[in-house]
Amino acid sequence: MTAPSNKRSIVLGVIGLMLVTFGAVLVFLVPVIMRQQVEKNVRIDPSSGFAFEMWRDLPVPFFMSIYIFEVMNTKEVLLGEKPRVEQRGPYVYSERKQKTNLTFNENGTVSFVELRTLHFNPEMSAGTEEDFIVVPNILVLGSAMMMKDLSVPVKWIISGAFTSFSQEPFMNRTVKDILWGYDEPFLNFINAILPGKLPFKGKFGLFADFNNTDSGRFTVNTGVEDISKVQMVDTWNGLKEVNYWNSEEANMINGTAGQMWPPFRTPSQPLEFYSPEACRSLTLVYEKEESFRGIPTYRYTSPDYLFANGTDYSPNEGFCPCVASGVMNVSSCRFNAPLFLSFPHFYKADPGFVQAVDGLHPNEKLHSLFLDLHPLTGIPMNCSIKMQLSILTMGVNGIMQTGKIKPVILPILWFAESGYLDGPVYSTYYNTLIVLPLVLDYLQYILIAVGLFLILIAAIIPFVNQEKILFWSSNKKLDENLDITKAQKEKLTSSNGTVILEAKL
Repeated sequence: MTAPSNKRSIVLGVIGLMLVTFGAVLVFLVPVIMRQQVEKNVRIDPSSGFAFEMWRDLPVPFFMSIYIFEVMNTKEVLLGEKPRVEQRGPYVYSERKQKTNLTFNENGTVSFVELRTLHFNPEMSAGTEEDFIVVPNILVLGSAMMMKDLSVPVKWIISGAFTSFSQEPFMNRTVKDILWGYDEPFLNFINAILPGKLPFKGKFGLFADFNNTDSGRFTVNTGVEDISKVQMVDTWNGLKEVNYWNSEEANMINGTAGQMWPPFRTPSQPLEFYSPEACRSLTLVYEKEESFRGIPTYRYTSPDYLFANGTDYSPNEGFCPCVASGVMNVSSCRFNAPLFLSFPHFYKADPGFVQAVDGLHPNEKLHSLFLDLHPLTGIPMNCSIKMQLSILTMGVNGIMQTGKIKPVILPILWFAESGYLDGPVYSTYYNTLIVLPLVLDYLQYILIAVGLFLILIAAIIPFVNQEKILFWSSNKKLDENLDITKAQKEKLTSSNGTVILEAKL
């Protein structure tokens, strides 16, 4: 083998070995690099990059869609017949959530207040805020239930006050009034004679405390010291637990604030979060693998036991007094108003609730909630959280406005809060946490493959050169033999010529 060929073989072999080594190192380094990249981006740290800005001020499309149930047979209901409702809407509001008053604490937590603002979106709505809808008058039906155990003379006074203030068990008001509130002099009267009985003063609306307000002061773990605790709630309004319910387990504040979760999720880990609106911690469970615009996700949904009663699911005993499963009594955290939470149209609830009201059509596709989470980072990609608000109504002796209403949990409205990753945030997220890892993942195997190929070439070169040398040497000998034979032939020919000439002579 010649010196130049020897050098080429050595150079190719060394380069190939280096590529294989570097590729093999990347096989072990890529997961470490990715973990460090994820931890850097998801911890609550102003220097952590885009994830902090996204957490502080969600720059993604977020909407609240509200559907209101209109009672179509109010006169018949007062006579004891089954209520019949028709769904109106959706009335869609663009929603923005922005965290303010951030305070980083010495124990590795951060405290904040999240302001929520809603703006009506007419293009996405099936109606306007000026639509009139007939709905239960909570001031009458709710107050009647809250005062049903008072003495009859007191209830007569309340009933007379209803008449004086022209209060009926059902009211015909605009969507704007129903949701965001209207001036109601009757509230001042009730608050004067029964102070502290009602949560409203002067203005009444189902979502009056939902717009341009906050849901309390959260203190959550930053994850700087322990990434497995990032986003986990430490306190809410200074409390480690609430006192609405009847057991320590029910009163616990578990999980996060409901916007992000610790990274590196596995299907066996449920998603827990504390909801001030529901006055309790809620749990979502893994259902299946999904994908959102090229990003792999885990889909989480509500477990069947979420609103089960204490008989069907013993850990929920603390949330009682209970009715049949599928509906949760939230009166204890709503000034004892007879209000209930469930999924829309009593989806997943006891069939008796649906049968008690005409016009309800529970549907898994329309009324189930879901959350698609990127398991590597713990950041939701797409979600739709749905809840229904209902009121327990019945005729109350001594309050004539309630008539002969049969006991029924009557749906008032349901809403869906939904959002998804989009725009520049999606692009940054996709490139940083999806494309980059994919490139590194492919690169490690490409380097190994190219390196092995170069090593193979380096190994083959000596044999190829040896074959060329043998082939050239063999051809040279053949040429020499041919030259010898030719010379001998010429000599023989010359010799024969002389002999013949001598013979002739």
